[in-house]
Amino acid sequence: MDLSTTYIGLNLKNPLVASASPLTSDLDTLKHMEEKGLAAVVLESLFEEQIRQESEGLDHFLTYGSESFAEATSYFPPSTDFIHGPEEYLEHIRKAKASLSIPVIASLNGVSVGGWMGYAKKIQEAGADALELNVYYIPTDPNLPGVDVERMYLEDVRAVKSAVTIPVAVKLNPYFSNMAHMAKQLDEAGADALVLFNRFYQPDIDLDELEVKPNLVLSTPQEMRLPLRWIAILHGRIRADLAATSGIHRTEDVVKMLMAGANVTMMASALLLHGVDRAAEVLKGLRGWMEEKEYVSVRQMIGSLSQKCCPEPTAFERANYMKTLQSYR
Repeated sequence: MDLSTTYIGLNLKNPLVASASPLTSDLDTLKHMEEKGLAAVVLESLFEEQIRQESEGLDHFLTYGSESFAEATSYFPPSTDFIHGPEEYLEHIRKAKASLSIPVIASLNGVSVGGWMGYAKKIQEAGADALELNVYYIPTDPNLPGVDVERMYLEDVRAVKSAVTIPVAVKLNPYFSNMAHMAKQLDEAGADALVLFNRFYQPDIDLDELEVKPNLVLSTPQEMRLPLRWIAILHGRIRADLAATSGIHRTEDVVKMLMAGANVTMMASALLLHGVDRAAEVLKGLRGWMEEKEYVSVRQMIGSLSQKCCPEPTAFERANYMKTLQSYR
């Protein structure tokens, strides 16, 4: 039975990848991940703000006057809150590469071209096998056209691709007027893979303190439906590989994503909730499912129920909307 797959030009022993999380900031945990069968790891993100803070000396400006405007300090945590600063992050890549035999993918989280370029190249020089661009951006300016938002993403990808030779994946959100067209544009801009989808953490209101507070909620398997749908729609229509993230907790989730068309499935919340050993359980379940259904390889599964191959392709589109509503009767 062959569990191997390929992703952004990397040959992986199976389709299970650890996505960026606090777990991947620790070297011993990374080693444990490899022992439990994870095929690759995405290191915890380095934030654009960290790079800018170091290179432009912004620490003073981020903290100055905070006594008068307490909310100012909430926009960006102090540098001591991060396990790795920019230089430590590069060293973490080097140590991970020296300690692991599985691919190490670095992650940059930000928006602007200028905030990333220099470190994208440094990350490559540190030995990362690939780079994931985590574009975490919510446009709130009512005067900003959607086309300008899309242009920003495309400029980021082109700039990073011009700066490095390692593969580049783009982790993005689904909030575009035409997700399929945006995927095609990113593909044409040079993205080697699309990671679907980023989880935008929503704030909450504390009614006792009368404050807006961050609210971290780990994913559940129900959240996989959105990336499942779009991976199934995009499979075979773009050159870029597809990585599924958000809601990957169980063997069934992995199987569904592969059959929709994902090259790999990425886990974070499940590992945080259940421990790294969860990966071995999921892989054992994958082998059992494939044996029961007489699949000899993961490659045989990928895309077998995508929109392109589905006997009822409209099940991924509007026709199924009406069926779903009527089914509740």
